[in-house]
Amino acid sequence: MKFHDLRVWPSAEPHAREEELAWQLTELASDPVAVDQDVIEMIGNRIIDNASEAIASLQRSPVAAARQQALAHPRTGGATLYGLSRDCRVSPEWASWANGTAVRELDYHDTYLAEEYSHPGDNIPPLLAVAQQMDRSGADLVRGLATAYEIHINLVKAISLHKHKIDHVAHLGPAAAAGIGTMLGLSKEVIYQAINHALHVTTSTRQSRKGQISSWKAYAPGHATKLAVEAVDRAMRGETGPAPIYEGEDGVIAWLLDGKDAHYRVPLPEAGESKRAILESFTKEHSAEYQAQALIDLARRMRTQIPDIALVEQVLIHTSYHTHAVIGSGANDPQKYDPDASRETLDHSIPYIFAVALEDGGWHHVDSYTSERAHRPQTVALWRNVETRLDEEWERRYHDPDPSKKAFGGRVEIKLQDGTTLVDEIAVADAHPAGARPFARENYVQKFETLAAYAVGDGERSAFIDAAGRVADLTSEELAGLTPVADTLGLSGAVDGQGIFDA
Repeated sequence: MKFHDLRVWPSAEPHAREEELAWQLTELASDPVAVDQDVIEMIGNRIIDNASEAIASLQRSPVAAARQQALAHPRTGGATLYGLSRDCRVSPEWASWANGTAVRELDYHDTYLAEEYSHPGDNIPPLLAVAQQMDRSGADLVRGLATAYEIHINLVKAISLHKHKIDHVAHLGPAAAAGIGTMLGLSKEVIYQAINHALHVTTSTRQSRKGQISSWKAYAPGHATKLAVEAVDRAMRGETGPAPIYEGEDGVIAWLLDGKDAHYRVPLPEAGESKRAILESFTKEHSAEYQAQALIDLARRMRTQIPDIALVEQVLIHTSYHTHAVIGSGANDPQKYDPDASRETLDHSIPYIFAVALEDGGWHHVDSYTSERAHRPQTVALWRNVETRLDEEWERRYHDPDPSKKAFGGRVEIKLQDGTTLVDEIAVADAHPAGARPFARENYVQKFETLAAYAVGDGERSAFIDAAGRVADLTSEELAGLTPVADTLGLSGAVDGQGIFDA
């Protein structure tokens, strides 16, 4: 690996375009290095993972609304939508919007955490949609996804967005644009301009994840990737984007991030070096924000030591800044303790999640979030006695540069009414690569079987698993098999007439 030194340039200071981060990302996207076999296998796993969440969320309101908007943009030879017949095709940017929303709705797919937070699997819907539109092969798709994951994860390693209340999809837009560039074999000039366009239009505030969290949280990645697809289209037509978008005196770093004195070191593969960043990312066993994964597992473990939950007097969770300040009591959001809060808010409330997981000894992507569950009196009483505290050692471990030493959990103290205190800790989720039960192909398959069985018949599920397992060998026609049809659910492919686009 090499490190790219990134800083702000005054407009009067001359520099070569090749020194810009956007150009360095372009060089990475243009490098024809082969994709390693274990990376190809992981891409297949993440395609399965995305489909699991997408199928499970097909009937939820944000997903249905996004699908309706996409259906209002039909296109012969376009892209398929999760759940619908493969004869139903829409414009690729709208497929990216709808499929991205379906993947994100349950907060259940892959993650990478470092200086910033991310769901790099959000790159799969736009690249798959464009691949279908442009008649690309599975091998092309794999090359593009290796690039998108590489760029997304390496930006996350170096550049914090949340510190300045910028939403993490600002790293997604450039990654998706570059990945599409790799997949389509575009020129460096086009990829460079597409990255500039994509970053410029995909920056937004983190209010979407603050207070009473709305359904927009599910839409945000699909919106960013829709804009990325459009950015590539503009660049292919010869249109230029704002530059230097990162380093400019009025650019993203100077005014949205660390300011004119900022300095970052962005890790990037050397020319000819394999793109392997996807192997550093990890998926979720539980439908909740990633910082909750390990703590759900810990709650499940500690539950066995408590004879009666009614005896719990207080729960203290010592953890990292992100867990404390974003999904914990340190966020100072009263909504995180409110039984009437939205599902999106509850899946970003570690006090709620830990209380329910402690009571139930586990977690369910639907049952754990129902209004009835959130209003249970004994749950509310326990919930309001769960507090997080920032712990500097857990914060240090969170940012450890060695992936094998990173920690995303915490230490929990449970005080009982008789004066007993139970103490336990967990560094990473059981499903994490360094966890007690790391996710392997069979776990991804089982996750899909569990979440999709209600809507997808045996034959269609089997065909999808087969297609994902040989993704690099698929023809352009076979890529449609990567969006399973909900053949037992009977979803309508007709527009409902509710919006502007249906008129």
